[in-house]
Amino acid sequence: MRRNRLSDTTRLAWVALAAPSLAMAAAPEQLSPGVWVTPSADGRVFGHIPYREAPHTDLVPAPAGFALGQPCYVQRDAAPDLARMLAAAAATPGIGNRLRGVSCYRTIEHQRAVFCSHSGARRGCRDAADRARAVGPPGHSEHATGYAIDFGLRPTGDCGDVSPCLARTPAGQWLIAHAPEYGFELSFPAGNAQGVTWEPWHWRWVGASIATPGAARARLLFARARQEFPAAPQVRDVADGWIGVIRPATPAPAPIMPPPGSPYLQGHPQSYFIQPLPTPQPRPSDRRSRRR
Repeated sequence: MRRNRLSDTTRLAWVALAAPSLAMAAAPEQLSPGVWVTPSADGRVFGHIPYREAPHTDLVPAPAGFALGQPCYVQRDAAPDLARMLAAAAATPGIGNRLRGVSCYRTIEHQRAVFCSHSGARRGCRDAADRARAVGPPGHSEHATGYAIDFGLRPTGDCGDVSPCLARTPAGQWLIAHAPEYGFELSFPAGNAQGVTWEPWHWRWVGASIATPGAARARLLFARARQEFPAAPQVRDVADGWIGVIRPATPAPAPIMPPPGSPYLQGHPQSYFIQPLPTPQPRPSDRRSRRR
C-alpha cells in the first residue's frame, strides 16, 4: 500500500516558514529610531523568539463585546474555541461575562509602540533589556501571530489589566483550570526559562487536539516555544509528537554592528533573511526513467 509522505525538502520549507529563527542569520533589528539590537545566534532578542506578522486575511474579529478600547482580531482557526470558552465562562456562577480582551493581534509596528511606551520620549528604548522582561520586542511577540490574547476583567474590581492579581480572581482561576480544554495555554508561567515575567493574562491558542482544524499549523508555529519553554498550564496532546524543531548545522555568527547612517541599516530595518532551500537534484534512476 502506498503512503503519502512529505519530502524532506517540503518539511524543511514548512519549518522555515513557521519558525523563522531556525533558518535566519542574526542581523541587527531596530527597536526604535536610533536603537538597534543584534539577536543572539539562535535568533532570540532578550530571550524572546521571533515571529512574523500574520496575514490580515487569516484574521477575524473576536466575539462582539470582547474587545476593550481597540478592535480585537484573532486567527480564524482560534475564533471558534475563543467563542466557546467565553460562553462557558459566562455560564459559570461567579464568572459571568467578566472576561475581556485587553490585547489581541498586534502588527510589528504596534508592538514597537507598546514596547517603547514606558521608556519615555527622550529615553527611547534604552532600557530595552529590562522592558523585555514584561513586553516582547517588535518582531518577537506572539501577538503578531494572531494566536495570543491578553485577558482582563470588567469590571476590574481591585485587579487592573495585565497584572498577576488576575490569577487570584475567580475568572483567572477559571482560565487556569479550563482554558486548555479550549486549546489555550499559558505562554509565560512563573519562573520560565525565557526570563519573562509571569503573565497569567497572556494565553496562546494551539488547539485542544491535533485534530482540531488549524491546530497543526499553530503547533508548528510554536514548536520551538513549546519544546524549549513549555507553557503551564499547557495543552497536553501526545499526538503532535511528530512536530520537531530543525536547527541549522552551524549557527550563523552575529554580524558586526554597522555604523549609524549606514545604507545597510536604512535598507533593512527588520531583517528576516531565510536561507534558500536546497534545489532537489534528480537521481540517476530518475534520468533513466525519463529517457525511456
